[in-house]
Amino acid sequence: MENRIKIERAILDITQEELAQKIGVSRQTINSIEANRYVPSTVLALKLSELFNKPVNDFFKLTEDD
Repeated sequence: MENRIKIERAILDITQEELAQKIGVSRQTINSIEANRYVPSTVLALKLSELFNKPVNDFFKLTEDD
């Protein structure tokens, strides 16, 4: 899975720590998502969707390996 979390975070001009606080996770979780080491739960993906005001598919994409 690929994601645009880092780009979306930059658009909002917020740090990993600020994003983590807004959605109730650790900064390390945000870092792992951005590095494609962690696939977020549905609840976490929906929280990101609400925060970015975009559908989940706008910032998470399946790859051929998925």
